[in-house]
Amino acid sequence: MNILGIDPGTARVGWAILTKKNGVLSARAYGCIFTSTTRSTGERLMDIAKDLHVIIKKYRPQEAAVEILFFTKNVKTAMTVAQARGVILLALTKEKVAVYEYTPLQVKQALTGYGNADKRQMQQMVKNALQLKEVPQPDDVADALAIAFCHSSSRNFKKLLLH
Repeated sequence: MNILGIDPGTARVGWAILTKKNGVLSARAYGCIFTSTTRSTGERLMDIAKDLHVIIKKYRPQEAAVEILFFTKNVKTAMTVAQARGVILLALTKEKVAVYEYTPLQVKQALTGYGNADKRQMQQMVKNALQLKEVPQPDDVADALAIAFCHSSSRNFKKLLLH
């Protein structure tokens, strides 16, 4: 089972592929889609879709976990990130990847057991939980790993409830 975790953004989209094999969860691949600020919004969104298509074709995830946006301060940023998120959801649906969405609170609780964990705590928990040598950079990559981890944990919990 391959799970694709995505931390949406316009300048950077963090992505991660977690693989579960014989009950062991591991980070198969991860990275960041970068877009150029010199390109138009439409071109940047197209770049995100193209790069995501390549990732999906290469790793063949069965499920994807995407963070639900939560902004309170910068409406302009929220709007552009929402556009990127829409392109991401469309690309996943077009490729027939099952999509699951999680709030930042759900991701933090799944990884740390505490909904108000800070960025540093989250990064350390990602590193420890997935037995990585170092904290993945930039932050968007660590967030994508955390989102995929959240989905994996949620899947396990749902299985327990059904049995």
